[in-house]
Amino acid sequence: MNIYPELLETLIEYFKKLPGIGEKTAERYALSLINFEGDDLKDFASAIENIEGTLKKCDICGHLTDQKICKICEDSARNHNLICVVEDYKSIFMFEKTGKFSGVYHVLGGLISPIDGINPDDLNISKLINRTKELTEAEVIIALRPTIEGDTTTLYLKKILDKEKIKITRLSYGIPMGAEIDYLDILTLERALYDRKEVA
Repeated sequence: MNIYPELLETLIEYFKKLPGIGEKTAERYALSLINFEGDDLKDFASAIENIEGTLKKCDICGHLTDQKICKICEDSARNHNLICVVEDYKSIFMFEKTGKFSGVYHVLGGLISPIDGINPDDLNISKLINRTKELTEAEVIIALRPTIEGDTTTLYLKKILDKEKIKITRLSYGIPMGAEIDYLDILTLERALYDRKEVA
């Protein structure tokens, strides 16, 4: 027997689809919406409704934006010769929280993983190559997970970027093996960025 009204059950089920949200937390979130004031509830619903049509990938780097070009790529004060390559946009938010990185980013949209059917052509690599061709004395920092997939992608990027005569570095190994960049604490990430090593 279902103990919830149908609409409340639907809300709970959708909250459970979010990462790290279990039954009790989903129930708490759904019940809390009932206490929202009218305008807050409308604004919340409107924000969710507008996700699909508003948020998109930056034409240059692939980061999440509500414009054609993201604010980071548009910022002339940043060092556009220093490109930090990340797996997804969540990592960018982590780097930006450190406040220590003055370069720009490039989102691959995944990692090379033949066993999962993800090949280099499936990633946002061609735009990275085109970006580096327009730069002088560029450095590409590879900031990917220290996993088999991350290392495979790093080696592939080094192989193709070596032809462009670009300095290629990676985050230091102070990052635990298998760690997700977006789950690291800011101090660890800041240190890994500062201690980055050239890819051999």
